[in-house]
Amino acid sequence: MSRREITNISGTLVTLDKSRPLLVSHSLRITAIDGPDKGREWEVKAPHLQIGTARSNDVVLTDGMVSRFHCQVLVRGDRYVLKDMGSTNGTYFQEAPIIETFLVPGTRIRLGRSELLFECRKKWVRLDESEEPHFGQLVGRSAIMRTLFGLLDRVARSRLTCVLSGETGTGKELAAKGIHSRSDRATMPFVTVDCGALPDTLIQSEIFGHEKGAFTGAVEQRRGAFELAHGGTLFLDEIGELPQDLQPKLLGALERKEIKRVGAEEPIEVDVRIICATHRDISAMVSSGAFREDLYYRLAEVVVTLPPLRDHVEDIPVMVEKFLEDERKHGSAVMSASPEVFAALAEQPWNGNVRELRNVVRRAVSLGRSSRLELPDIMLGAHRLETPRETEPVPVLPGLDEDALDRPLKVVRRQVVEALEREYLGRLMKKYDGDIEQIAKIADLHPVSVQRLLKQRGLREGT
Repeated sequence: MSRREITNISGTLVTLDKSRPLLVSHSLRITAIDGPDKGREWEVKAPHLQIGTARSNDVVLTDGMVSRFHCQVLVRGDRYVLKDMGSTNGTYFQEAPIIETFLVPGTRIRLGRSELLFECRKKWVRLDESEEPHFGQLVGRSAIMRTLFGLLDRVARSRLTCVLSGETGTGKELAAKGIHSRSDRATMPFVTVDCGALPDTLIQSEIFGHEKGAFTGAVEQRRGAFELAHGGTLFLDEIGELPQDLQPKLLGALERKEIKRVGAEEPIEVDVRIICATHRDISAMVSSGAFREDLYYRLAEVVVTLPPLRDHVEDIPVMVEKFLEDERKHGSAVMSASPEVFAALAEQPWNGNVRELRNVVRRAVSLGRSSRLELPDIMLGAHRLETPRETEPVPVLPGLDEDALDRPLKVVRRQVVEALEREYLGRLMKKYDGDIEQIAKIADLHPVSVQRLLKQRGLREGT
């Protein structure tokens, strides 16, 4: 008698129509039609599933000819992909061994002594605006924010990996904390790793941990972020800054649900939900070869973009009220702000988004003279309310040489990006006399990321 095993995961990817975001739910089904597990059936409601004999797989087989982590099915755009994971005996599609191939419903897959039938279905769900004017510490009454809150609430109730994109200061970490607090992992740890704030030599140890004596300075064993977040949520901030040599290790940890500390021989099983954030265009980094495509698809099961403040300035009054309330909890006597304050704030460009607005309010509260903020308080507290900063024009790159037409677009794009970065950073180094902090501010990057790029582009010797 057939037995169906359903993994309790809500598999959602986000698309957009003319009025509302849509959640596209993927249900992937595997049926064993031959082999030791014949008659068993698995259904996974997610944009990926993994097959093997290890218990952490979505489809766990008892076939001794199947590897611990044998193969996986992934959703890429609107297509399904079968990918071998370096199995010992191979994955076969239409009697031919494959590394990677596209699948259609009704496809039969052979691995070891087992033959599996693949089926799938999709469901579209239109998102409504949230009835609440907040999500965790994020606040807003505008349509764009209430739609965002509705989406974040759906994401929170799933178990998918999520990428939060948006400009610096839009509240990505607050959104991540809100997702965690509304998830079924809320009582477990929430651990943050800022991938842009750590040098290359330390980030692997920070994420995976290390054994005593694993490297110079490792005087004792240390648990990494994956272990610390076990059972809870791991928030990887500025994932676009993750060094390329660590990207396959992160992918392996996600696929196998196990990690190895630096210097360790045995793996450690981990159960974490991954949320990432970035202000960079990761899809463009994938196209240029700077970020692994397979890692992107594994991380970006849901992509949520937080809007810049300039797109919902009507939320500034409710945000200011929230900041004033926070300050009152720390002893401030400021109760409100004048209409002139709100009018002036609404006219600003807010390059630093909500974070900049919060800092302006905090400074004004600290330096204000009464229980109500007036325009002079804001001007004094913010030093000045300024217009957008004029930046140095990006140099126009020379035309492509004839040899470029004989190379793949992916290769040419990477070379163009590298040349642009080298020229841009080189001119900033000259203009600001090598001041890394100032260059990082202009480039809107973390200083560690600037140092890494300078080294990669040959503008500074490695240490």
